[in-house]
Amino acid sequence: MNEDKEIKKDPQPEQEAKADETGTPQQAPAQEPEAEPQTKREAEPQGNAKAQPQAEAEEEHKKEKKKRPEAEHLKKELDDIKDRLLRTAAEFDNYRKRTEREKQSSVAFGAASAVTKLLPVLDNLERAAEADSADEEYKKGVLLTLDQFQKALSALGVQEIEALGSEFDPAVHNAVMREAAGDKRSGTVTKVLQKGYRMGDRVLRPAMVAVAE
Repeated sequence: MNEDKEIKKDPQPEQEAKADETGTPQQAPAQEPEAEPQTKREAEPQGNAKAQPQAEAEEEHKKEKKKRPEAEHLKKELDDIKDRLLRTAAEFDNYRKRTEREKQSSVAFGAASAVTKLLPVLDNLERAAEADSADEEYKKGVLLTLDQFQKALSALGVQEIEALGSEFDPAVHNAVMREAAGDKRSGTVTKVLQKGYRMGDRVLRPAMVAVAE
């Protein structure tokens, strides 16, 4: 009966050292270290990923805060430049207008000075035209010259000052004598001894007159 029973043997793992043909025992292979949980390895990159944008935002905020005073300074300089530019433009415009007025005044003064020197010539032509002459051709020549001269002065804006029969005006009349009023009102110009002329608003020569007392 004992023979029918199977003899049980302790199972030996395949990794147990066995003697090779030479009799040298073989070592079991080393066990690999257990892998760390994946959740632990992934936790660190996620934490770094969250911290990095925050750090970048703080750095950007610092840069913007640093740029703000510079921007304000530049804006102030720009405003100052604009103000100086406007002032310069206004001053130049005033200078241009003043120069134009002075130029016109200078031209008018030069023309007035030249015409004033020609007025005695006009006086002599008028006297020659009024004088009696037996030479009709001479008389005609004087009248033509006088007419041409008067037209030239009129083209320059020269006008005769009204005097005879008007109220005496010291701005345009030069009273050199007084006469009895008679039937005329006192202060009235009774006689014109020398014609006066003006050029625009400028008096070239006041009229020399006699005034009623």
